Amino acid sequence: MKNNSSQQPKLIVEEVASYTFNKETGRKLEQFSKDDLIEKLLDIKSRGWIRNARPGNAGGVGNTLEDLLGIQENNLPIPNAAEWELKCQRRLTSSLVTLFHMEPSPRAFRFVPNILLPKYGWPHKNAGSLYQPSERSFRQTISGVQFSDRGFKIDVRRDLHKVVVTFDHQVIAEKHKVWKAQVEQTIGLSELDPQPYWGFDDLAHKAGTKLPNVFFVQANSTRLNDVEHFHYDKFFVLKGFRFEGLLDGIEQGYVFVDFDARTGHNHGTKFRFKLDRLPTLYSEVQEF
Repeated sequence: MKNNSSQQPKLIVEEVASYTFNKETGRKLEQFSKDDLIEKLLDIKSRGWIRNARPGNAGGVGNTLEDLLGIQENNLPIPNAAEWELKCQRRLTSSLVTLFHMEPSPRAFRFVPNILLPKYGWPHKNAGSLYQPSERSFRQTISGVQFSDRGFKIDVRRDLHKVVVTFDHQVIAEKHKVWKAQVEQTIGLSELDPQPYWGFDDLAHKAGTKLPNVFFVQANSTRLNDVEHFHYDKFFVLKGFRFEGLLDGIEQGYVFVDFDARTGHNHGTKFRFKLDRLPTLYSEVQEF
């Protein structure tokens, strides 16, 4: 299972368990009920330490769980069923996962490729080798709690119903003084004008459609006989996405905006978060 949440496996859960067939393989696929899945996860929890089925794979913790649940192909395309997403995490990890992609407004400006990259970007680390000598980069993971070392921050502006990107040259780190001088010469060191933003309504719609109900499983890991094992010892059933929880996450520093662009390609602007805070984004939380 990869860290990117958009690539997480999806489970289809209904009130009553049923079956369907994969038309390509002819295999019977089980359609879990919610209670069935809870029962299966409780059984896995009771087994204690379970050998990593995919050693050497960074996503082994999720792949092993998929195998234990009998999930095939990461997606069960069963029509007319409520969709649940399965997320799995090693304990004690600080890695971020992607909630969704969303470019800032005003959209007509195409802010990242037209403004942030050419005017605030810097030479790509592989410029002149892997890429052309002129290749530039704008990669920033931006917090709502503190400015980045290049002077960028996101702010929740409840008065304007927006999440905005702000810039302050006074907090740019000394190690970026050459870049700072280039920005001053290119566009100046004043606040971004206009400021990139995400309107609350657009953001709530995007998040609501990308964050369905979730079974969130956590696992401890250890090595037994030099082989990694997992204990899936806690899981949550999460329902009812809370937009206010997303805004709280930005203000409290566990939801971030991640820009990842270079001259040749914009990899997209992502909202990312610390996975262990996932329950805070939902109104109904059951812990097992």
